[in-house]
Amino acid sequence: MIAYPRNDITGVILAGGRARRMGGQDKGLVELNGRPMIEYALEIVRAQTGTLVINANRNLDDYARYGYPVVSDNLSDFQGPLAGIASCMMRIKTPYLLTAPCDSPLLPGDLGPRLHQALVREQADIAVAHSGERMQPVFSLLRQELIASLLDFLKAGERKMDRWYARHRTTLADFADCPDTFLNVNTPQECATLAERLRREP
Repeated sequence: MIAYPRNDITGVILAGGRARRMGGQDKGLVELNGRPMIEYALEIVRAQTGTLVINANRNLDDYARYGYPVVSDNLSDFQGPLAGIASCMMRIKTPYLLTAPCDSPLLPGDLGPRLHQALVREQADIAVAHSGERMQPVFSLLRQELIASLLDFLKAGERKMDRWYARHRTTLADFADCPDTFLNVNTPQECATLAERLRREP
């Protein structure tokens, strides 16, 4: 096993979306069993990274109370996850960033190590989680040195993550054994269903 360079990795929690299916509510702040949903992601990613950054475009003071830098998109009008990732890449000082969304509260404790193993094994620039059925682009480990490429991509009007990933040495990390990683909460009903499940499970 290759040593996991935790202190060389900044965790980026993506909370900058418009959340249309959640009725416009800021998903990171929607409560799941009495806790804002972002707290689940922060707790898990904090244990796997040297530092953390929150990407948010609304309710900045609410996110700032967690004590981590809050970075808004440089592009206006909610341009998608890549815009948030680019803004964070411009701010961080570590060689890598680990990305995860604020609305996936069941992240595994080895998200970063698995992605890092795949990155090193394949000598890649980007490692992306794979559910066993498809790539999950917002669960990724990226080299910070890709910032110039990403900014050029966004300036050209591109927004799709898989199209930018295809420009680089990208490898997939297998997470088929833990599908709950990718359980994201998009609607009030999904939030209520997951809350009931969590109350039943130990």
